Amino acid sequence: MIEPDLIRAREYFPHLQEGIIYFNDAAAGPVSTKLRDELNSLLKDRSEDGIDNYYSFKEKIDDSKDLLGEMLNCSADRIAFTDNTSNGLNILTQGVRWKKGDRILLNDVEFPANVYPFLNLQEKGVEIDFVKSKDGIVSAEDVIEAVKPGTRVISISYVQFLSGYRVDLNKIGKFCKANEIILSVDAIQGLGAVTLDVKECNVDFLSCGTQKWMLGVQGLASIYIDEDLQNKIKTVPLGWLSVNNAWDFLDYKIDLKSTASRYQSGTLNTFGIYAFNISLRLFKEFCFKNIEQQILSNTFYFNKLLADAGIEPVLSNYAEENIAGIVSFKSDKSEKIFNHLAEKNIICSERLGYIRLSPHFYNTKNDIDKVVAEIRKI
Repeated sequence: MIEPDLIRAREYFPHLQEGIIYFNDAAAGPVSTKLRDELNSLLKDRSEDGIDNYYSFKEKIDDSKDLLGEMLNCSADRIAFTDNTSNGLNILTQGVRWKKGDRILLNDVEFPANVYPFLNLQEKGVEIDFVKSKDGIVSAEDVIEAVKPGTRVISISYVQFLSGYRVDLNKIGKFCKANEIILSVDAIQGLGAVTLDVKECNVDFLSCGTQKWMLGVQGLASIYIDEDLQNKIKTVPLGWLSVNNAWDFLDYKIDLKSTASRYQSGTLNTFGIYAFNISLRLFKEFCFKNIEQQILSNTFYFNKLLADAGIEPVLSNYAEENIAGIVSFKSDKSEKIFNHLAEKNIICSERLGYIRLSPHFYNTKNDIDKVVAEIRKI
């Protein structure tokens, strides 16, 4: 990202002017002034003469799906909104017509949101297999080698939450397509940091909350579902907005929408979608690809600086295609490092003995220099 764009981007995030270095986007992204100001305006309108804003809200839904479809390389009608990543995945797990002995392949370094919806199927006789990680990493090759007869679904995070490893979805997707296996992706640690083409990667189902790298707010997520998969599974949950003639209130006819909107069964998170739309437009303003390049540049610089300081990042020896926005390292002093950084207004995460740092596109090499200098003190 060129310098004038980076300076302009930083103006949208007031915490930078307060001397806070926020490297915790893998937990929750900050609210931009753009989002804050427009939501304040919306709240003012809703308290005065724009109380019932259904039609303007519908325009925001449609526009948000268009923008997200552009990010994912899919049509807007393949996208639906839900409340969080887990419930997005439950649309898949509760919709597939399972048979006793069907198998699902997960791995042992997944965030629980991508585990419990699948474990819940064991009562239906579905078998759950876990790929064992190697040094905290699960590669595409590890996943493919672990497939067994009867494997019906592979579900994996695009970017692993602890290590920051970006898996080769293209390789897994080709394998799944050739073997008629459903590929489900938890994209919450990837989207907003790195691009993802669901068509090229043969992704059948994707779920992603908006509150992390996408710079939205809690309580909103989106799903992508391939049309062929949608036509094969049950529609769960089912509600009054799942059908074509929803506004013919007393018709009671289950005539399901042909689009992914059938999974939007009732009232949506209005303010969450407004917020998401504002953030998507911010991403559009700075260009999705430019944002990815800036984040990757920061990640490589961060990894190198830590390695030069004698601290071995988990992904220090991995290629660009396996890197996203997360930089992490393990330390027996992780809690001490975390507390020291917090005292210096440097915000990150401490997870299971790892320090996890996740700067966004508006962060600079100078921010990283300051953080590594403080880590070296410990």
